[in-house]
Amino acid sequence: MIKIPVYRPYLQGNEKKYLNECLDSTWISSKGRFLEQFETQFRNFVGSPFAIPVCNGTVALHLSLLGLGIKSGDEVIVPSLTYVASVNAILYTGASPVFADSLLTSWQMDPEDVLRKITPKTKAILAVHLYGHPCHIEALKTIADNAGLFLIEDCAEAFGAYCKKTHVGNFGIVSTYSFFGNKTITTGEGGMVVVQDPSLYDKLSVLKNQGNDPTRSYWHTIIGYNYRMTNLCAAIGLAQIEQAETILQKKRNLAKRYQEQLQELPLQIQGEEADCTHSYWMISVLLQKAKDREPLIRHLASVGVETRPFFYPIHSLPMYEHIASGSSCKVAEEISSRGLNLPSFPDLTESEITYICEHIRNYYAESREGLNSHIGLCKH
Repeated sequence: MIKIPVYRPYLQGNEKKYLNECLDSTWISSKGRFLEQFETQFRNFVGSPFAIPVCNGTVALHLSLLGLGIKSGDEVIVPSLTYVASVNAILYTGASPVFADSLLTSWQMDPEDVLRKITPKTKAILAVHLYGHPCHIEALKTIADNAGLFLIEDCAEAFGAYCKKTHVGNFGIVSTYSFFGNKTITTGEGGMVVVQDPSLYDKLSVLKNQGNDPTRSYWHTIIGYNYRMTNLCAAIGLAQIEQAETILQKKRNLAKRYQEQLQELPLQIQGEEADCTHSYWMISVLLQKAKDREPLIRHLASVGVETRPFFYPIHSLPMYEHIASGSSCKVAEEISSRGLNLPSFPDLTESEITYICEHIRNYYAESREGLNSHIGLCKH
């Protein structure tokens, strides 16, 4: 039985009040005051000129790629170590993903490997800010600019993350966010597309709304999609963004407490590189030895603590093996095999942190005792 889940949303603000207002007003679908307010507040928080609410983070990616004209025959470079949605969205357009390896230091997409993977078919780099830490976005932007490529930022896990005091999502031509229930701020299901260019904003706004001309009802000028967010979801989102600074500070404090209690163990908590602000979406750790991960997961589960392994490298998944044939992403494979996410929800209590860390220490203590016992038997 789970005592401590790996995540649960922080719903301590106006969520119920705003939802009840939606119900009372009967504005529960894709129109209503909360959509405009959430869009405005989100745009102001991340410091971007335009934002478009959509129904989830995956369609935010798909919409972005469509708006940039990515199509069959094109290639998009993407890290192999990411959530599968980052790559699935590329396939939705008919384009081909090209997998880039990671850096062992930051766990992020390796810019040098990106440079090696560029071909005449390359049209975009889809950069992912993994587990809440900014990727090497300035280096990737330089590569994209020099090669004449679109730079797209997947910020699904990085709301509240900054590079040199600039919020992620402001370096590429378009960026995307997810508001799934386990994200730093949530709408239950939902996403956001952030763009820098007004003409791209207009294009994506039409695409997400069944291709409807905004000046003429039911006049559809292009084949579009129903990717709209509901007023219900936006109501939760507005209540969440009102608490964003509190949530982010709680998560930073959480990371600090884990650091203090887990020091000197054979594991490494994802650090914060110079000129970067980590949002600590997840408290992510890299174990020294891959062989310890599954036993540690089972040990913690036996005492009611839920954890999650890192994502599998996408090039290793069955439906992508043929695309990735011959690709080498050894660092991504190494990180994936040793990575573990610990309970990371904002209102995790001090006693719960202590309980989790105590059982991690117990696992390693028992492992050492077992090893010493085995060595003793061998000597006899």
